[in-house]
Amino acid sequence: MTEPTLSRTDVELAKSLLDDFARTKAQVRKRIVGQTEIVDQLMVAILVRGHCLLEGVPGLGKTRTVQALAESLDLSFRRVQFTPDLMPSDITGSEHLESAGDRGLKPILLQGPVFANVVLADEINRTPPKTQSALLEAMSERQVTIGNKTHPLPAPFFVLATQNPLEQEGTYPLPEAQLDRFLFKLELDYPSEAEEQDIVRMSFAAAESKVDPEMKAEDLLSYQALTKRVPVPEPVLQYATRLVRATRPGGRTTGKSGSADVEWGAGPRASICLTQAASARALLRGGFHTTIEDITWCAHAVLRHRILLRFEAAAEGRTPDDVITTLLETTPTV
Repeated sequence: MTEPTLSRTDVELAKSLLDDFARTKAQVRKRIVGQTEIVDQLMVAILVRGHCLLEGVPGLGKTRTVQALAESLDLSFRRVQFTPDLMPSDITGSEHLESAGDRGLKPILLQGPVFANVVLADEINRTPPKTQSALLEAMSERQVTIGNKTHPLPAPFFVLATQNPLEQEGTYPLPEAQLDRFLFKLELDYPSEAEEQDIVRMSFAAAESKVDPEMKAEDLLSYQALTKRVPVPEPVLQYATRLVRATRPGGRTTGKSGSADVEWGAGPRASICLTQAASARALLRGGFHTTIEDITWCAHAVLRHRILLRFEAAAEGRTPDDVITTLLETTPTV
């Protein structure tokens, strides 16, 4: 694989990106306490046009984080509350007939909330699979088909979905095909004691802090194009694919490997997602080429929702994150 280098123009653009994202994070911090890594991961996903699934118990600020990020990026934002009775047309929209005078009736498109730059699918696992799948075409092709017409979605376009843990009652596990459309699955944990105290203090503020937009859509599109030009050295690419292949049953044959606990592992899309996300992470840390450390930083978020454990492993309390940690420790870098 040829290893290109960034041009002088690209280097200057990368420096501008760092400044813009630093200001964007500062704006998000007006509304969000803690969750530093989650915000960084969301920004990486946005740079590579990736969708994110955020999982955590109620009250951890999932919805608030997504909304603050959308406001700081000056993007159109729509929130959809997923419920058991939500219909696909409630997401995509529908066509209606309207009188056109002497010409009879003409079809009119009533756009659904998916026609926005940032779509928050709140508690996506509380609606049945038929409605969940209404997002598949939008997430994969960035378009929706209503009737016999296909409509493009605005650019940039992201789906940031939240869900509560699946063991709660009244939830529907996401189909594997839809899970694979998410670049990252991010798991939110409880805040520290100091962070929780800051959250309580923030709740007593006289007025909520205003989030100012720090980046326009056209700037973001330029940064997304730049991400694709970040060099990925051949050894880094090879390590990424070895790591993904090791998640599959039979992916490793010596010793007790993590893949021995796996019913099925990540596919080639995971290799693409992992290298692209690592390239964006390289830019956001001020680097001009992707490193193995960038791969390992992204690995858990990219792979955890693409691994299904064997029953025996799950019964012993092992998790996909345990498997990924084992593979990161045992997969050779050269």
